Amino acid sequence: MAVTPERPTTTSPASTVDSAPGWITVGAAFVSMAVVFGVAYSFGAFFAPMAAEFGAGSGATSIVFSFTAFCWFLLGSVSGRAVDRFGPRPVLLVGAVALAAGLIATSWVTQLWMGYLTYGLGVGIAVACGYVPMVAVVGGWFDRRRGIALAVAVAGIGVGTLAGAPLAAVLIDAYGWRRTNVIFAVAGAALLLGCALVARRPPEAEGAAPLPLRSVVRTRAFRSLYVSTLLASLALFVPFVFLPTFAVEAGVPPVLAATLVGVIGVASVLGRLAIGGLADRIGRIRTYQISFAILAVSFVAWLFTSSATAETALPLLLVFTVVLGIGYGGWIALQPTVVAELFGLRGLGGLVGLIYTAGGIGALIGPPLAGLVIDATGGYRWSIAGAMVCATGAFLALLPLSRGDFTRSGGRC
Repeated sequence: MAVTPERPTTTSPASTVDSAPGWITVGAAFVSMAVVFGVAYSFGAFFAPMAAEFGAGSGATSIVFSFTAFCWFLLGSVSGRAVDRFGPRPVLLVGAVALAAGLIATSWVTQLWMGYLTYGLGVGIAVACGYVPMVAVVGGWFDRRRGIALAVAVAGIGVGTLAGAPLAAVLIDAYGWRRTNVIFAVAGAALLLGCALVARRPPEAEGAAPLPLRSVVRTRAFRSLYVSTLLASLALFVPFVFLPTFAVEAGVPPVLAATLVGVIGVASVLGRLAIGGLADRIGRIRTYQISFAILAVSFVAWLFTSSATAETALPLLLVFTVVLGIGYGGWIALQPTVVAELFGLRGLGGLVGLIYTAGGIGALIGPPLAGLVIDATGGYRWSIAGAMVCATGAFLALLPLSRGDFTRSGGRC
């Protein structure tokens, strides 16, 4: 059956800034992101039991998460264009079905490579449907208060990250990793269906038509955003996969070790709100650059932890997760607004999705490469150092970026 695009209203975003449908859609975006990222970022809790059951090394097991992240970033360009055309409801419905099917199928796998497909495609499609499209939808509903609306929406990522990993650790301890996947499948799909029922397509944005993507990708601004996203993703997903096992080996209890991923989520919420306010005072692009600097600095604390004693490991890991979360939260909260500021509002979903393909490449390469280094060296130091170098490169790639680099009318850099 063909999907009929939702009929947009004719009201401009500026006149619907405080409308109930807009804020209800923000709530739906918050919940959808909490669900899909709560599931995706809980993989660190599944890592050890899956590796033990299948007798796999760190590199092979980390591919499950890496392929998942690759799928959601790559498919974000597809789901972003889909929401521009059809609206959020059908996209969220696809995400709910994919999440349920993927996790239930994963609970039945008998070989690790099967999990690459079932978990990777199921959760990857779900995140692609619950993240990029909802960012674009919220951005389309708001004008003057777009920053705070997006900050509230993407705060769902932090809440999901906070709840997902510790909840998964508790459930795995009680029921095993297979039944935990089934529980996540049923609960997550039900919540996404609820989001689909209340989410509304935004009014059409006023102004000029969006620039052709072919013209956008040739600009210095786009290249800067793309390269920085690639390098930052190479670094970011290493702790999401390996931090719980690293912490356990450093003497931290398993549930508390899984909770460290949740701390990243809490800090990212604080980062989104605090950095959002800073952006209003000193500018979105400058604050976006600061976020990447914070992200790079965080890995210094993790590097020190690799040689710390059992007594000092946990405090250093808490410093690392808090600083990482603040930088990560600023990155995720500000990227859509920076893209809109540079390239305009129309077609925002497709353009944000295109930039996120860089994240897919980084997620696909980063954790497996780190896992291979861990297996080869017998420790984490070199993998952490490599992540720190990539994060630093991401910050440096953004230094040439400024509001004057690109104008919506000319589009030349």
